[in-house]
Amino acid sequence: MGGGIETPAADPPKLTARGAPRRSALFEELVALLVGEGFARLTLDDLAARLRCSKRTLYGLAGSKEQLVRAAVVHFFRRATARVEAVLAAATDPAERLAAYLRAVSAELAPVSPQFFDDVAAFEPAAEVYERNTRAAAGRVQQLIEEGVRAGVFREVHVTFAADVISSVMVRIQRRQVAAATGLADAEAYEQLAELLLSGLRRA
Repeated sequence: MGGGIETPAADPPKLTARGAPRRSALFEELVALLVGEGFARLTLDDLAARLRCSKRTLYGLAGSKEQLVRAAVVHFFRRATARVEAVLAAATDPAERLAAYLRAVSAELAPVSPQFFDDVAAFEPAAEVYERNTRAAAGRVQQLIEEGVRAGVFREVHVTFAADVISSVMVRIQRRQVAAATGLADAEAYEQLAELLLSGLRRA
């Protein structure tokens, strides 16, 4: 998460004009709480108490805890996508762009608690969002490798094969398999992936 980043199809809770600023701020607080601590052990009562609001107010954001969680996960990845793409847009050299992309993903995932990632992996609606983002990120990496090969910055490689290997690693990060096997946090795994890719692709 770890995973890649894209803009998911689903939207955060719709906020009516009346009370929209407060609801928007409350939703941001909710996202920060879940990202920082996870959500599996938190009930709606817990969330209401922590956010200093009523359960009725939470139901105004979504109809259930499950819907709230999924909306928060969608929002997290959507916001992260915008920031990662902004970093990428500022880079010009193909090798720099690949490094910038993966390290921006790492930076977005770094503040996230391991508990959040564990809870996402165990909750199918959220896991599906994370996996879709991961596969989209793998596709983005393939595009960046193709740019580098065309520009002569990267060695001639079988881009589709390289992308398949990268996608497999990203999916393993997203499914928490890399964390279990290596102890690396998702952000650290992305940092290591960036180093390996750049070392293997750059022309000598």
